Amino acid sequence: MKFELKTENENYSKSFSQFFGIVFFLTFIIILCDVALKLGIISRNHKIEYNCRLLSVEKSKPHFKKLSSLSNLKSKQQIWEFCREVLKN
Repeated sequence: MKFELKTENENYSKSFSQFFGIVFFLTFIIILCDVALKLGIISRNHKIEYNCRLLSVEKSKPHFKKLSSLSNLKSKQQIWEFCREVLKN
């Protein structure tokens, strides 16, 4: 007849490994969310710069509409001033 005794050390090691697994997973999710947000900001800035360059070459209504939606500016004068600042930097 064989007897097995379960010690408390096994329970502690399992709970520690589960705790660190959860912490690692949450950290990984937070890092991925941060990267996604930063890539969104970079993409938006690139779209604004690209559309400002297009607007400086070809002054068409679709470019004004795209820039208006990206920058939340309503008048053409405000968009022109905004694009001058973007292209200056």
